[in-house]
Amino acid sequence: MAYWLFKSEPSTWSFAQQVACGTKGTHWNGVRNHQAANNMKAMVPGDLGFFYHSNEERAVVGLVEVIKPYYPDPSDESGRFGMVDIKALKAVPNPVTLAAIKAEPRLADMALVRQSRLSVMPVNDSHWALICKMGGVSAK
Repeated sequence: MAYWLFKSEPSTWSFAQQVACGTKGTHWNGVRNHQAANNMKAMVPGDLGFFYHSNEERAVVGLVEVIKPYYPDPSDESGRFGMVDIKALKAVPNPVTLAAIKAEPRLADMALVRQSRLSVMPVNDSHWALICKMGGVSAK
């Protein structure tokens, strides 16, 4: 199993909207960055991810699960990009802010800190466990 971080502006797509999709989940589309797209190509059903509210909140607010692997994104007229489907698992009881992540030395090499503009990024096992602990949620 791999871990990921999905970034979204809550005014565009919020964790509450993701939760409202229920167990059927929904697609994660609109990614037009090649590195982020390659990250999604590596995803398999069962992988877990953080749902991160960018801009307004700048915090990890929920956990999601990949439920469908990479497939073509019909909103991409060029045909070069795809999407995955995810479903919400649970909210993070104590949202983990970007400031808290940057203040934790053990997270200094996290992609969120190093490549802050990337919309979909990998999270290593130790970072996953630490952010889950910071947020008050089980890592599994």
